[in-house]
Amino acid sequence: MADPAIRIVSLTVTEGGYYIDPSSGGFDMDHSDILHDVEHPETPCTVFGAMVAALRLRRDNGAKPFTALSCDNLQGNGTILRQCVIGLAHMSDPSLAGWIAANGAFPNSMVDCIVPATTDEFMTQARDLGLPDVAPVTHETFRQWVIEDVFCDGRPPWEEVGVTLTRDVHSYETMKIRILNGGHQVLANVGEVLSVPMIVDCIQDTQIAAFFQKVQQNEILPQVASVPGMSPMDYLELITRRFANPKIRDTTRRVAFDGSSRHTGFLLPTLREAREKGQSISGLTLAEALWARMCYGQREDNSVIEPNDPNWAVLQSHARHARTNPKSWLNQPGIYGHLSQDTEFTEQFAMWLDLIWAEGCRAALARYLAG
Repeated sequence: MADPAIRIVSLTVTEGGYYIDPSSGGFDMDHSDILHDVEHPETPCTVFGAMVAALRLRRDNGAKPFTALSCDNLQGNGTILRQCVIGLAHMSDPSLAGWIAANGAFPNSMVDCIVPATTDEFMTQARDLGLPDVAPVTHETFRQWVIEDVFCDGRPPWEEVGVTLTRDVHSYETMKIRILNGGHQVLANVGEVLSVPMIVDCIQDTQIAAFFQKVQQNEILPQVASVPGMSPMDYLELITRRFANPKIRDTTRRVAFDGSSRHTGFLLPTLREAREKGQSISGLTLAEALWARMCYGQREDNSVIEPNDPNWAVLQSHARHARTNPKSWLNQPGIYGHLSQDTEFTEQFAMWLDLIWAEGCRAALARYLAG
């Protein structure tokens, strides 16, 4: 990265990898990994420490900084990346932080393409195709890339191969994160509890699919604006077709992974916005109760749900207490914040979780669909 020939550094480190303080939403300067990189700048342990080290070398050698391009599923991912890199640099070298801020670039972006985890099945398919690849990657044919056109040292002519270059990435991000990524969570948590193995199987399950559609149309889509050439309903129809693709063997387990980052990033902002507008949050609240039920760690067929979140031990502890005291699940300030004091939300959550434990997930889905 210190080579002046490198002019763009892109990264995908997953939503939970940006050292965000859950209480403030800002850069977590007290995290042990960050403190390590401040004390040992030549041997960083984070991607941001490595970027700061490379940028320091570029400055000292008289080179321009590179454009840092985040491709993660975060609202304002470039803005968040900027606060991580400049925040870390400022802790050890304020002049370097100033140089990066004045000369660097951190465009926001949105990337949309479903990429299931590599499995033995995919490995076999690759071998059958004559591809000597020990780590093959499969993905759907659909792809979309939207990038804020802000670069500090040029860029390839990506618009010639279908990339949307714009100054307004936010609307595209919101549509994708709330409808697709949020929709994934609506499907995956209940799918896990009911032993439905794949997202395509969830879409083919009449009751789960109806739950997905009702939550989307009644509660998520009203919080999403159109983008050029695409309305929220058009996008919902598009992702429903994509989720129903039988060739994309995307497991509910993979999609449900790291719910502590995905619910806070994909569902709860929509729920908060709907609540502020006085609109329905019943289905989104049920989705939160289903997540709590999943984190209990046991499916309805009594099989074990293995740890599936970096904070699994904490989540499971809250989920197990919530079986008899639903409020205990909401007492996670890094996840629910002020929502834990919202009477309508907490009462609905308790009602759904109590029903799930008393009669099962399908009874809860049936009541929501009948309401």
